[in-house]
Amino acid sequence: MPSPRQHRLRLPHRLMRPLAARTDAIPDPAADLRFIRDTMERSASFTAVPGWGQVILGSTALAAAWLAARQSTSAAWLKVWLAEALLAVIIAFISTRRKANRRGLPLFTGPGRKVALGLFPPFIAAALLTFLLYRAGLTSALAPAWLLLYGAGIITGGLYSVAIVPVMGVCFMAVGALATVAPAAGVTAISSNAFLAAGFGGIHILFGFLIARRHGG
Repeated sequence: MPSPRQHRLRLPHRLMRPLAARTDAIPDPAADLRFIRDTMERSASFTAVPGWGQVILGSTALAAAWLAARQSTSAAWLKVWLAEALLAVIIAFISTRRKANRRGLPLFTGPGRKVALGLFPPFIAAALLTFLLYRAGLTSALAPAWLLLYGAGIITGGLYSVAIVPVMGVCFMAVGALATVAPAAGVTAISSNAFLAAGFGGIHILFGFLIARRHGG
């Protein structure tokens, strides 16, 4: 039977074993800093903007411009572009959701919700102005209105996303400004296809490639 003195000498050794285990479990400070930094970046900006989705969207817009240019009436022209707008919404939603799921980002909370709130007001204004301008017979004003309001929505929504997105919105507004100051003589809704193709087609494809390359697809 061990003496009390021997028992006291064994006690520190038993206490040292759990202390050593706890020392081994101390996390790496550098890993903690990386985790905190990534968490802050995700909470500050919405990084699930789909670059390849933008490329697909731009490609369908070029096809819509080609098809719309072959319509004989403004009503048929408008139907083509409204169908393209609906298709663009579907493509944008599916591609954004896939990228958000892949990155583990929420789509309708945090910065994702802020992006949506920035996009919706100009888009709703564009829908209402489409009805108003067409009813007034001002179909030649539709292309500038669409480009300007779409660009404004991309800028306001893009303030909560990666830095390249607001730049894309500025480019849309620049094309819309050119369409606004284009010579009025002989301009019809059908001749607006060049501006719409350059904006919804060319800009989407260009910036889609840039976003896909710099921000992971």
